Amino acid sequence: MESAQAWNNCLEYIALSDVGMRRANNQDAHVEVLAPDKDQWFRRGHLFVVCDGMGAHAAGELASEMAAEGIPHMYLKYRDLPAADALRKSIEDVNGQIHSRGQANPDFQGMGTTASALLLLPQGALMAHVGDSRVYRLRGNCLEQLTFDHSLVWEMSAAGSLPKNALPGFVPKNIITRSLGPHAEVKVDLEGPFPLEAGDTFLLCSDGLSGQVQDAEIGALLQCLSPAEAAQVLIDLANLRGGPDNVTVTIVRVKSPALTPAAGWQAEPLTLAPEPAAPPSSPRTSQTLWLAAGACLIVAAGLGAFQWTVAAVVALVIALALGLIGTLQRISQPQQDVRYLPAGARLGAGPHTCIEVQPNEVLVRELMSMIEQLREAAAEEHWSVDWEQFNTHNLKGKQSLEAKDYAEAVRHYATALRFMMNELRNQRARIQTGK
Repeated sequence: MESAQAWNNCLEYIALSDVGMRRANNQDAHVEVLAPDKDQWFRRGHLFVVCDGMGAHAAGELASEMAAEGIPHMYLKYRDLPAADALRKSIEDVNGQIHSRGQANPDFQGMGTTASALLLLPQGALMAHVGDSRVYRLRGNCLEQLTFDHSLVWEMSAAGSLPKNALPGFVPKNIITRSLGPHAEVKVDLEGPFPLEAGDTFLLCSDGLSGQVQDAEIGALLQCLSPAEAAQVLIDLANLRGGPDNVTVTIVRVKSPALTPAAGWQAEPLTLAPEPAAPPSSPRTSQTLWLAAGACLIVAAGLGAFQWTVAAVVALVIALALGLIGTLQRISQPQQDVRYLPAGARLGAGPHTCIEVQPNEVLVRELMSMIEQLREAAAEEHWSVDWEQFNTHNLKGKQSLEAKDYAEAVRHYATALRFMMNELRNQRARIQTGK
């Protein structure tokens, strides 16, 4: 029981999805598949997936749902493949399923979805992704974006057409260059593995978050808050800034060294499936040579029986030569052995961005400003609010700001923000029910 309890406390995670302020339905989807024990974790790891669908007539919703359900199912199905290849192949297979579904129904043609998957393995964090849903890692004061946005902006920057960190107004931010579904085949990017450390915090999100909340804000909130608190505040911030899109947030925090090499276990190198290669000669060629060698042996024996010594020796030499050539050809066939990623090596080119983050006065005052706007709206609309509780959080935040304890100020103001947004949701529910 103690061992099971310790295992269950190794990881803390939360996944939230919100329709946003301007959408009628939620085309995002997410799924979390955790290994039930350490043995299963060593075999297949913990899997987290976020998908952001696109397409009219609920096509995007269907595409993201198919991806969120299909990726973990296919990943676990390919148990005989190395984890990295199983994850990549599961996404490729799901792409084919979504494409076929779109081709079969005129209403669903061209439907697609992004897919970003985080796999926590003994070797570290491994990502597989298509599209612009992101995976971040916060370690200490460093927030890294581990995935590359398959978007027009990022592709142009990578090609040298745009300076880094420059975004001319004529370049749309929301055009993606790769997704699951529109085409029969898709290229899946693999990143990692990034070795785990206790305290590492991973964030998977749709662009409904990353389009409205800056990386510096994301990192500071992840630093100061628990995963559950941070997830809700991030969604609230995106909605307060217009909420133009669905918002999905999954936060995963490594709480215990038990998931890291610091626990004393040694992780095996990450394995990959053999490289496909055309053999220089087919196995059938070797078999033909061996058959010919056998026939020559029979001929040699017959010639020997008739005491045709010279001819028998020649047939025997030919038989031995044919057998040797056949054996050498079989030995020279490329061996389909498992490949091992060298120690310290990684797939992909990530991290693709890295910034230093910390709670600061700018973030605190931004939270203060939003809280004040909510307070004014509540007073004007005559919301039923527990003002005493709200004022308590607000006062503590102000005191922490005056003391320049920005981390504590962020915590108090984030609590006040979540409180007021919850009151807003309750107010809407009362209006809708007529109570």
